[in-house]
Amino acid sequence: MPLARFTVLDLTRVRAGPTAVRQLADWGANVIKIEAPEAVDKASGMGGARHGPDFQNLHRNKRSMTLNLKDPDGRAAFMRLVEQADVVVENYRPDVKSRLGIDYPACRAVNPRIVYASVSGFGQEGPYRMRPGFDQIAQGMGGLMWITGLPGQGPVRVGVPIADLAGGLYASIGIFIALLEREETGEGRWVHSSLLEAQIAMLDFQAARWTVAGEVPPQAGNNHPTSIPTGVFETADGYINIASSGAVMWQRLCAVLGDADMRDDPRFATGKARSDNREDLNERIEAHTRKRASADWIDALNDAGVPCGPIYRMNEMWADPQVEHLAMKRPTCHPSLGEVNVVRNAVNIEGVPPMPYRPTAERGEHTDQILDEFGFSADEIADMRTRNVI
Repeated sequence: MPLARFTVLDLTRVRAGPTAVRQLADWGANVIKIEAPEAVDKASGMGGARHGPDFQNLHRNKRSMTLNLKDPDGRAAFMRLVEQADVVVENYRPDVKSRLGIDYPACRAVNPRIVYASVSGFGQEGPYRMRPGFDQIAQGMGGLMWITGLPGQGPVRVGVPIADLAGGLYASIGIFIALLEREETGEGRWVHSSLLEAQIAMLDFQAARWTVAGEVPPQAGNNHPTSIPTGVFETADGYINIASSGAVMWQRLCAVLGDADMRDDPRFATGKARSDNREDLNERIEAHTRKRASADWIDALNDAGVPCGPIYRMNEMWADPQVEHLAMKRPTCHPSLGEVNVVRNAVNIEGVPPMPYRPTAERGEHTDQILDEFGFSADEIADMRTRNVI
């Protein structure tokens, strides 16, 4: 696999950090998830039940070992792993890694080639650096919740933890950049991102409406804020999305709807006019779409080159023939859960065979095996286990 030559020490919990690590694990990196020994921390840990859907999906393709990083011998053992590793990923609050003595300067001192990645709530510096990070907090502070939802209904969160996911993805991009640079310099880097930074970056053109033009984007509901008409339209049996901004798409839409009068109406003749009269335009379009079933409109509009698609519930999405063709489910064989389907990585690389996904490991399942690979003797392993270091 493309990343098989890299060893990753994973100290992450919850979602943002594990999302970053998952990008490496899915492409064959030797990922070692490090957790506290059960004797030290009997809690199930943050991130949900270990055998639940979320945890199983997040932590596949890793091995697990236990190590008490609060114990001096545990820290010393961790540093022996760092000496041979390529990447360390953590998502503690900024001060925790320093208190434990495992921050980037400490790791770099034993391995200058190490790429050290940190994911936090608000960044490694600044007035909020010590605040605990949580996805919904970042969604609110990052400007997302006032551009989501129907006009006038108040702030609305997005239905997935977008700040967590984006923070993890940006961190993984940073890891890949640092690994590429290391091929020339021979030295690693400290890479860090945060939920707040990632959320702001994910606003993309909406954020640029303020930075470039001084506009405060309002809630637009199911309507695209700038590409009109693009939105949700009711049909005889449900709802569809239609995206028909621009003069060419607009002409095609009017032709499929069979409404030359709408096409020639001065209120809808230009992009600005369609934007200014959005509500009237949507009502006119919906008067047509309500007359036929969703499937009829989806076929007719796509055949005419107008983007149009269904609006699925989760079970309907998984039953779609294109989704089935893309094989977005990947089976793993868990020793106690049986076959568990997880959501596969969305990256495709031609010529790389699909890697069989491994199930999420039990806590400490591979501790002895991993320590043996890193040169720990059987006596050292037994001694550490006796003292709850592992």
